[in-house]
Amino acid sequence: MNFDVFAKDCPSREVLDHLTGRWGVLVLAGLRKGPARFNALRRRVDGVSEKMLAQTLQALERDGFVHREVLAAMPPSVNYSLTPLGESTADHLLALIEHLEANMPEVLAARAER
Repeated sequence: MNFDVFAKDCPSREVLDHLTGRWGVLVLAGLRKGPARFNALRRRVDGVSEKMLAQTLQALERDGFVHREVLAAMPPSVNYSLTPLGESTADHLLALIEHLEANMPEVLAARAER
């Protein structure tokens, strides 16, 4: 089967939206540093609400990028980690983040010109 993210009905478009939405990139990049419990991940991704983090994690888990593990503790806790697909995807996203951060002076200069 061929996938084309530019085709409106292609399922890859929805996955791209999950990855590149406001929080998807940051959640994957945050989990690339290692597994995290919900609240620790929420602290890593500064500014995300509990609701949006939960929705983002659910979408990324459904798409196969994130693994959710319920730990048998009292009270029960949940650990989130990247799947192999999530790790390789996060590496690409981190390269984009590094590129953006390295070029912020140019971006800010362009903004100042307008």
